[in-house]
Amino acid sequence: MGFFDKLKKGLNKTRENLTNKIEKLVIGYADIDEDLLEELEETLIMADVGVKTTDMLMQAVRQGIKRKEINFPEDLKPFLQQEIARILTEGTEKDATRVAKEGPTVLLVIGVNGAGKTTTIGKLSAYYKGKGKTVMLAAADTFRAAAIDQLEVWGQRTGARVIKHEEGSDPAAVAFDAVKAAKARGIDVLIIDTAGRLQTKSNLMQELEKINRVIGREIPGAPHETLLVLDATTGQNAISQAQLFTKAAPISGVVLTKLDGTAKGGVVIGIKSELKMPVKWIGVGEAVEDLRPFVAQDFAKALFG
Repeated sequence: MGFFDKLKKGLNKTRENLTNKIEKLVIGYADIDEDLLEELEETLIMADVGVKTTDMLMQAVRQGIKRKEINFPEDLKPFLQQEIARILTEGTEKDATRVAKEGPTVLLVIGVNGAGKTTTIGKLSAYYKGKGKTVMLAAADTFRAAAIDQLEVWGQRTGARVIKHEEGSDPAAVAFDAVKAAKARGIDVLIIDTAGRLQTKSNLMQELEKINRVIGREIPGAPHETLLVLDATTGQNAISQAQLFTKAAPISGVVLTKLDGTAKGGVVIGIKSELKMPVKWIGVGEAVEDLRPFVAQDFAKALFG
């Protein structure tokens, strides 16, 4: 099965929750009236698209009706597909990852525990290894021994060297050693894990600032990407998490995991439109190859079947 087919299959629950409901809705109406538009608005909100984004989409629908782009209820579904694809592609870069002009490309990965952060790092490692790149991993989530162990397992699985210190040591020191080692060994991609704590936001902010400072001194322009890992099954809660993390670090993109296990995949649209934050990677399964760069047009196409 190709990745598009996996994506389509992974979005089954979201499709049932959004596009199938829109289809059933338009069948029940001969004309476009206020009742239909109210029900459509409710369907979008219930599919975790988000209130702000739903308002924006409904304004576009009303404009579409005025401009005679939408004349019948059945015109609503293709119009929304086009509008959602436009939101998702707006201002996005062609490549999933910014690459360093020279030296290692450094990816800093952040997110709450349980979102699939360490697993995402392992899958990113496998993806880049598959592209013929040399990869190094840094275990800078020093607050959980399990995170260090988990990263080591992924290092063994993907053939990536892991730089680690003792549990409880300074995360910035791990990042510093990893950058030094990556430069010395001519590594292509360095992926740094970080602690997923939101409760102590000020500590997290200071920690990330220190890591950024240390990395940036060694490699100008690094980290080249700061990726926020979010769990799609948490729906609107993922947007709240993203808002908090943006206060702690300059995030360049989102990795959305567990899209295959949720009816809340509409949150992708909310993340992009409300936070102006590109979704760069998506996970639609547990296999290593189930994490891939996000392609907006493919997502919209898979979502609308």
